[in-house]
Amino acid sequence: MRKILLSLFMLISVVASAQDFDFREVEYGPYQTTFHLFAPADAKKVVVRIYKDGLGGKPLKTQKMTYEDGLWTAVVKGDLMGRFYTFDMGRGECPGVFAKAVGVNGQRGAIIDFEKTFPDDWCCDYHPVIKSPADLVVYELHHRDFSIARPDAKYPGKFLALTEPWAIQHLKSLGVNAIHILPSYDYGSVDETRLSDNKYNWGYDPVNYNVPEGGYSTDPYNPVARIKEFKQMVQALHKEGIAVILDVVYNHTYDIDHSNFQRTYPDYYYRKTADGQYSNGSGCGNETASEKPMMRRFMKESVKYWYEEFHVDGFRFDLMGCHDIETMNQIRQMADEINPSIFIYGEGWSAGQCALPSEQLGIKANIPQMPGIAAFSDEIRDALRGPFSDDTKPGWLGGAPDCEESLKFGIVGAIRHPQVDMSKVNYSKAPWALQPTQMMSYVSCHDDMCLVDRLKASIPSLQGNHKSQSSKFKDQNLDELIRLDLLAQTAVFTSQGVPFMLSGEELLRDKKGVHNSFESPDSINHLDWANLQRYPQVFKYYQDLIALRKHHPAFRLGDADLVRKHLEFLDAPKGVVAFRLKNYAGRDDWRNIVVILNASREAQQVAVPKAMYTIVCQNGEINEQSTSKTFGRRVNVSPQSALIMYE
Repeated sequence: MRKILLSLFMLISVVASAQDFDFREVEYGPYQTTFHLFAPADAKKVVVRIYKDGLGGKPLKTQKMTYEDGLWTAVVKGDLMGRFYTFDMGRGECPGVFAKAVGVNGQRGAIIDFEKTFPDDWCCDYHPVIKSPADLVVYELHHRDFSIARPDAKYPGKFLALTEPWAIQHLKSLGVNAIHILPSYDYGSVDETRLSDNKYNWGYDPVNYNVPEGGYSTDPYNPVARIKEFKQMVQALHKEGIAVILDVVYNHTYDIDHSNFQRTYPDYYYRKTADGQYSNGSGCGNETASEKPMMRRFMKESVKYWYEEFHVDGFRFDLMGCHDIETMNQIRQMADEINPSIFIYGEGWSAGQCALPSEQLGIKANIPQMPGIAAFSDEIRDALRGPFSDDTKPGWLGGAPDCEESLKFGIVGAIRHPQVDMSKVNYSKAPWALQPTQMMSYVSCHDDMCLVDRLKASIPSLQGNHKSQSSKFKDQNLDELIRLDLLAQTAVFTSQGVPFMLSGEELLRDKKGVHNSFESPDSINHLDWANLQRYPQVFKYYQDLIALRKHHPAFRLGDADLVRKHLEFLDAPKGVVAFRLKNYAGRDDWRNIVVILNASREAQQVAVPKAMYTIVCQNGEINEQSTSKTFGRRVNVSPQSALIMYE
């Protein structure tokens, strides 16, 4: 017991003395370079090795590090610019946990001149001005999916693809103002020396959290290229007023034994269960311990670094339910001090049981304890298209009963609303958002089936059509698929949450029915740009729907009290959800707006307040300049479509 207490005291002392360490593992100077490493005080031998190249070859120099005040330090004489380094404390070489530049496959850290990573006019790059999260329209994309099959792409599958005119034009024309890029740090499952193999992965297997992935650069052997090209991507999007949101995966590492965390400070950064096993709340074999001081510091410093060095505008936390509430709140507080407009959201769940009790974790139910942080709403997602647990079960779109209340909960933004009966909501029995901007409204994302595939899998009349993106449906089947697709997104974009869509949905994207395409080939994951010509009406509807939301603040009130004051649900038959945004909600130009969503296969009649209305959305078309009028107390809504009108 005494030995255990002594070891615990030493660890506390080490962590306390290292608290001022800002993760500057390398301090370069033209005559000498200083290296720092957070590693156990009782390590027998800690060395830093210097190499000529990022892969292969013998070390040019090996130097012992000395321990003092919680850190191991070494000063290596000479000019090391352009060289590579590794740390080794007896568990294998690695670049350290906070490498800022690496060689190919991230096996060695790199010493570079960061001024060479600055694009022209980088000093003049600015963050897009987005007044409220309610104004965001988030578009989630994977670099390879988006551009690999684009015929005119100069840099298919690369960061630089998002600097090309065709890409910018598409995003601007669609109307999105924030790009959520799937993990873009250095990850482990793709061999950067064999990119011609075209191996695919989403990137949820972190290695070096603070360096862009080499596979998305034009030269993974050049440590400068990946950093500069990432910045060029950000700069090009910023010039068009488009924010960049980075998907961060701090909840686990690619593995344990080979991770930089484990190789520099064994078992410090990971949680264990009561019986001494590694906890697996991530479902990936391990989970990190965000509550430990240096892991918490690491996450905060990493977020700050991506903001300051790469000008990233927001962060999506993978499996945020694995992280402790205090850490997430400290990250939010730090972000507020830097720039309050930094948008932070995440998955309000874990993939398994975590070692910490649920009341301490950043799960959806605890969002009220995390003001300024948003979470995805699986309530509206699964109400619309069916449960995550069974691809064949439909939701409201497929005629499943008793989904209306869950959809209404999503429409108000997961807040308390007097007309939402929480006893009938699918996953939550209490509101979990303090503000509607704490809810991400969506029907599909990279994970799980995309919308088209889910509709095909769960609706009998659409089943058996996964063979190719250009499959020839019977005309009525294709019409039904498109009607339901557009109806689903109408529910998302007229809700009071922050709207989120998967790239390619505007192209009627499918993935041949693959549920989890994280390592499927390009033939499954790529966007088929020919669909722009095949289904122009789909892109046009998405475009007009996004514009409708942008033009009318009633759809993005951003405040719970305003939502309760101005949004009222109307009585409607089964399979229909109807609501009114009344009394110039959000100072809108339109006095009263009525939205009716009809998932039924038959036309439905809905009672509305007596008035003269102008119809702006009907039968799969949106026209804000419409002169089509209707007067009366009841309106007819076409099957599987939305009706939007105003007075």
